[in-house]
Amino acid sequence: MNDLDRLRRRTVRILVLGVALGSTGHLAALTVATVVAERLSGSPALAGTPAAAVVLGAAFGATILAWIMSQRGRRFGLALGYLVGVGGALVAVAGIVAGQLMPLLAGSALIGFGNSSNQLSRYAAADLFGLDRRASAIGTVVWAATVGAIVGPNLVAPSRVLAERLGLPDLAGPYLVPVLFVGLASLLSFMFLRPDPMELAASRSDESGESVAEPLSRIVRRPAVVAALVALVVGQFVMVLIMTLTPLHMTTHGHDLGAVGFVISAHTFGMFALAPISGRLTDRFGSPPIVYAGTATLLVSGVLTAIAPPDSEVALLIALFLLGWGWNLGFVAGSAMLTGGVSIAERTRIQGLADGLIWSTAALASLGAGVIVGTAGFAALGVIAAALVLVPIAVLTLTRGRIPGAGGAGSFEPIGD
Repeated sequence: MNDLDRLRRRTVRILVLGVALGSTGHLAALTVATVVAERLSGSPALAGTPAAAVVLGAAFGATILAWIMSQRGRRFGLALGYLVGVGGALVAVAGIVAGQLMPLLAGSALIGFGNSSNQLSRYAAADLFGLDRRASAIGTVVWAATVGAIVGPNLVAPSRVLAERLGLPDLAGPYLVPVLFVGLASLLSFMFLRPDPMELAASRSDESGESVAEPLSRIVRRPAVVAALVALVVGQFVMVLIMTLTPLHMTTHGHDLGAVGFVISAHTFGMFALAPISGRLTDRFGSPPIVYAGTATLLVSGVLTAIAPPDSEVALLIALFLLGWGWNLGFVAGSAMLTGGVSIAERTRIQGLADGLIWSTAALASLGAGVIVGTAGFAALGVIAAALVLVPIAVLTLTRGRIPGAGGAGSFEPIGD
């Protein structure tokens, strides 16, 4: 193993640890967000507002941090994002102590901003490798969120005890978790992401030479970029659309919280734990086939969601696992395709746009899911999801001939020229 390979491995390990720490803090706070909001507002109707604030904060954070990274590099941008998340957690704690909802929402938005560093870390890993290994690097970093999904919610109970011992309201405890864990992620990123992943990308032979960024209006018309953006956005919308209302659907039809937790755990497992497999498959077969596989899996999940008997835990478990696995396949392969369709000088801008669209889409899906279920029933979510995933299949089919190369390397020729 040469020095460059050792440096790549070290940098990926730091990114993985940062995402594990960041996601742990983020999910610990998010686990109790609805309970805290209901307690502070006195209204169940406002219980979902912190989650919406987190998503909107992440959308803004992705765009802003991507611009900062284009000017100052990945290291500074990731560390800054995590640091903003720490500030958000402290603002939320202040709101809980004061018994005020608005500081909680402001803090939640800043926590979401910080979570953008978790998401953008996958692109920092992609910077380190050529197209033949890029998806595996993305999958490894996405996998790190599995740690947060397992550890974060399990820190809620002990953190509440700690808060009481400190003389704080018990529900302030989970918001102390990101102060520590996300703070460590910020420190880790700032201290140890040296050299900056973008510097390593610029030093590679396949990224060397002068690279001039084209206008964003031309970048978004490239076949690889179009196909990747559609796959990422539609996949996120479909996943959030179904996942958001599944717990309520299950409890309404007599399932206990243990069953709900088991189904959501299966969904989370599909979303994150299998990401390294998604990466290996993408490197082996290229992004387009794996995007097809992901959308096909989402299609099956949508159909199962629509036809599953409300009292069948097994059917819902399979549908939600496939929902997570299909999302993961499209997310890893789509992210790899996006990095392959742009030069290093253009990369951060289009990545920030992509993640901004992803999180904005998540907000729309969260808000729209309740309206759809209220007017047409839970099965309608599955029907809509199955119809929507036909869109990325159609777009990829139309553009695939102009997306050559392993890992989804994209043609730099805009569509329509």
